[in-house]
Amino acid sequence: MGGGPLTLNPRNRKARDIELEVSEPATGRVEFPLIGTDRKRVEGLDVACIIPLLQACPGDETESLFACADRTRKGFVGDSVHIRGIIEFSNYCVRSCMYCGLRRDNRKLRRYRMTPDEILAASENGIRSGYRTIVLQSGEDPYYSASDIARIVEGIKAFGDVAVTLSVGERPRSEYATMKAAGADRFLLKHETADAELYRRLHPGASLETRIECLQNLKGLGFQVGSGFIIGLPGQDIATIARDITLLKELDVEMAGIGPFIPHPDTPLASYPAGDVTMTLKALAVARLALPHANLPVTTALSTLQKDGRQLALSCGGNVIMPNITPAKYRELYEIYPDSASLKDPEDGGIGEIAGMLKAVGRGVSATKGDTLPREKRPIPARDEASFQ
Repeated sequence: MGGGPLTLNPRNRKARDIELEVSEPATGRVEFPLIGTDRKRVEGLDVACIIPLLQACPGDETESLFACADRTRKGFVGDSVHIRGIIEFSNYCVRSCMYCGLRRDNRKLRRYRMTPDEILAASENGIRSGYRTIVLQSGEDPYYSASDIARIVEGIKAFGDVAVTLSVGERPRSEYATMKAAGADRFLLKHETADAELYRRLHPGASLETRIECLQNLKGLGFQVGSGFIIGLPGQDIATIARDITLLKELDVEMAGIGPFIPHPDTPLASYPAGDVTMTLKALAVARLALPHANLPVTTALSTLQKDGRQLALSCGGNVIMPNITPAKYRELYEIYPDSASLKDPEDGGIGEIAGMLKAVGRGVSATKGDTLPREKRPIPARDEASFQ
């Protein structure tokens, strides 16, 4: 890592307000004076400040941004990595999003739905393997009623002290309430892009306004809420990415998933290039600075584009890994994008292998469910505790 002050291209002088600095070359340590001293200024990062960080040049600038995000992660959420097992229980979807292989209009995809018993069996196997959180994910499939999902959640909860995250798309508030009453802890609903017009073009028949309303309903019901966005969508620019990050802050999400666009051959966006790995990592790093207490997953899409994507993301602020524990006979059919790295996960998600990888990079598997504390209970680490000096 280079020494001396970090100069973020003078494309926007407000970048200097962020006060990113590299300390003396002999130590290679990074300072972010705002962390641990003035949380309001950190949380006040706006689009004008975020854009120059996203424009950080390769080399010293980018390395300094990543190291700063890593220290922020260490100070606020520690070195432990939460491992959450995903079960992709249905690839049916009523939506026809332009980039997604599960889109309704993809007639080439062989569809499947897991039975409640299959979902419960896969969940029990995951819990026996050591997972403290089970994530139930599907296309937007109304075949499963809110009551169906509630009964599945209750069944999983009966296996032990585990958290359940749902990712089943847009539903009426009353249905979310039914799921919450059954014991669901978290809900993941990515906003995908904060540009309302781009959202409309990419999601026929849907609107960003409705998406945000769903997220607000989930928050109001007491869910720990996750959202996120895609890097490299056709029509996206750097200002859009900055707005994505500020929207996550405005929503006060507990989790933020940020991954690159990967074109699927059976979608209208098949001919577009994949999202940039470095920009994805920069967005993850800036999200860590803006959301110091949030859980930031290392997305499968990143590992799909770059073999060491998981390790890179862990060094840029990531603190969650979500292995695939879907039964093997269904896994290859849940094809949002082709050649997913998760296809290589063993049925237990490879938790032992992940533990070994984490140990090699100085991290470890969390022994907790990984709940995010409510805002009023979140500590501000001292500078020495956060090792920012």
